[in-house]
Amino acid sequence: MFKLKEFIGEFLGTFLLVLFGCGSVAVAVLFGEYNSIIQIALAWGIGVMLAIYLTRHLSCAHLNPAVTIAMVVGKRMGAKKLPAYLTAQLLGAFVAGLTTLMLFSPSIEAFESATGIARGSEASWATAKMFGEFYGKGSAIVSMPLAIAAEAFGTFLLVLLIFALTEGCNVGRPSDGMAPVFIGLTVTSIICLIAPLTQAGLNPARDFGPRLVAWATGWGNAAFPDSSGGFFWVYILGPIVGGTIASIFWLCVVEPNMKPRTNDDECECN
Repeated sequence: MFKLKEFIGEFLGTFLLVLFGCGSVAVAVLFGEYNSIIQIALAWGIGVMLAIYLTRHLSCAHLNPAVTIAMVVGKRMGAKKLPAYLTAQLLGAFVAGLTTLMLFSPSIEAFESATGIARGSEASWATAKMFGEFYGKGSAIVSMPLAIAAEAFGTFLLVLLIFALTEGCNVGRPSDGMAPVFIGLTVTSIICLIAPLTQAGLNPARDFGPRLVAWATGWGNAAFPDSSGGFFWVYILGPIVGGTIASIFWLCVVEPNMKPRTNDDECECN
């Protein structure tokens, strides 16, 4: 059954991680304050960690539609809670995007003026990327199929490691108090791997909420990575498919081999 505290938890947690993450990208774009991808990746990872610590006793701290759907597929959560979780996550991400715009609006206008970028023009993807992700815009050569695969693979790794870090039968997992730290570090590591290709969305709410803010506040179609549906296929469907495959893989392959133990096993589940 849906509980208000779960909606609040998913809203607050997603708001916090998207605010810290998008804020770090805005600082990098507008002020050049970050010198390497690891710094932005750490900002995202720390945001995820803090968001989980804040909300995991309110909700399950999924903070990501791909994770929520994976948990339903993996029988960790009932499907009846899915609409409330997804709505809260999307709303939290949207408000975080709006807050980012409010905080940096004067600086964005100054940056546009200094660089001659007209908001809404094709070149304005350079500022729109503070909100939603883009693929194929940097030095890496990335087709849409590769971008979809990268997002799916990155989310596969994220969901697989979330299961591994929280599954009670995994004797290698950290303590409950440390699990959010390792989940945050997981996000950091995956961003370092995937971001050069797609900016590493890994989270449909994180992408769609802020991107919607950019679309509605002057960027228009420039807020989308292409005119052939790449936004949906790469940043919405890709993570959902990757997370779902990870859940099925865990449920059908990893978990069955983790639970059955004999006295001859070196490690036993308690």
